[in-house]
Amino acid sequence: MMKEKLIDLKEVPLKNNCPECYSRDGLRLTFKQKLTENSFIKSITPEIHQVLECKTCGTIIYPVRWTNDIERVVTYHTKALKPRNRSTHLKKTSWLIITLIILLAIAATGFTFYL
Repeated sequence: MMKEKLIDLKEVPLKNNCPECYSRDGLRLTFKQKLTENSFIKSITPEIHQVLECKTCGTIIYPVRWTNDIERVVTYHTKALKPRNRSTHLKKTSWLIITLIILLAIAATGFTFYL
């Protein structure tokens, strides 16, 4: 079973007014990258999620509520973001299975030459 979690890439404070409480100091834009993991592999995907939240009133600001100014600032920070490279790493369980398969293949070919 693949477990999915989001790892924080970058959190940016915005100086725009919150569309809910009109506070100028509470908006935080957070970028997160998706990480999938199971018993055999750990993989960083290129999928990026962004969340705009007001820390003053505690609400998540969805794109429908964004003003043109917020939209421009989010677009700027999205273009400036450097996500982690896509990668897949094999875990110890995978390496053990690969090693066992290779050893069995070597043993099988050695056994057929012996006969």
